Amino acid sequence: MEALILSCGTGGGHNAAAAAIRDELERRGHRCQLLNPYTLDGAQTAKTVDHAYVGLVQHAPGVFGLVYCIGGLYQKLPFRSPVYFANAKTAKALGAYLSQHSIDVVITTHLFPAEMLTWLKERRSDLPPTVFVATDYTCIPMAGETECDCNVTPAPELAGEFTRRGLDENTLFPLGIPVKSGFADDIDRQEARKALGLDEDRRYILVAGGSIGAGSVERTLRVLLSHYRREETELIVVCGNRQALYDRIQKRYGDKATVLGFTDRMAEYMKACDLLITKPGGLSSTEAAVAGIPLIHTSPIPGCETSNMRFFRRHGLSIAVPSPGRRLIAACDALLDGGETDRPQEMPINPRAASDICDLAEHLAHADEAAG
Repeated sequence: MEALILSCGTGGGHNAAAAAIRDELERRGHRCQLLNPYTLDGAQTAKTVDHAYVGLVQHAPGVFGLVYCIGGLYQKLPFRSPVYFANAKTAKALGAYLSQHSIDVVITTHLFPAEMLTWLKERRSDLPPTVFVATDYTCIPMAGETECDCNVTPAPELAGEFTRRGLDENTLFPLGIPVKSGFADDIDRQEARKALGLDEDRRYILVAGGSIGAGSVERTLRVLLSHYRREETELIVVCGNRQALYDRIQKRYGDKATVLGFTDRMAEYMKACDLLITKPGGLSSTEAAVAGIPLIHTSPIPGCETSNMRFFRRHGLSIAVPSPGRRLIAACDALLDGGETDRPQEMPINPRAASDICDLAEHLAHADEAAG
């Protein structure tokens, strides 16, 4: 099977979900291409789109929340959003790419390529089966104007939200958010600490701001350092790809905490640490749930991350502390002492989501081949 996976660099979660699907397809022996469709218009287009989003959530999250709300208003109007028409140029380039390659199934983990596929679907009938994979625990604005053949949602209970946005319930598959297999690996805390060179007897708090270093990482760190001493509880701070944040934290707090930039060993760090504090990104939160690390959500980006935090709190999978302060210390102490959250007996997170999505992709490709 030839699979094309589409994603964008507007936050690392979309790419991480795409990579998890790619890895599983390749493990099964399928050929797979992971593509940012904006690169078909040139590297500068892709860079402009990615940087515009990243800059907004890093420096003006409140503005991003306003844009998110405006996007929701378009659902009530009898015409498509500007996002749909803005993606028409790249949709044409994507159509040319599909015409030049033999593709059996297209999977997208981002709204923008789903808009492109919808534009193409309305103008041609020779598209391979298409799958949109949601990476947040909500139906994001404008998802309802897309028309992929299948829509993978994070959980069955969210079906009503997706249908209210306009998606056909017959296209919904509540398979979950895909994460890499390492987060589900059955290794204990001591094994993970040994692999990372960490002290087997010390307590570790992991602080992360996602791949782009968003959220109140510095403020969170200051609050924690006012209470915890490195000799007993070590802080490990992951700054992601945001070099300026890494440099600043390393300079100010490098003697009091372990400071990392981007790491491809996040699964091991989650297995090794006693507690994770992070903003409620859909992908990173799912990784934490699959890894089984106690979780505190803080500093959500307004919009989908607020919904993610609400979903995890409702199911007893995290403690919500929207703004770092003394309440954060109380939550940390409670979790470090083994209390506060009661993980559900039946966790509403599917650790096999990547595998199940690949099952769906294989079924669609085989059915399309049989029909055509």
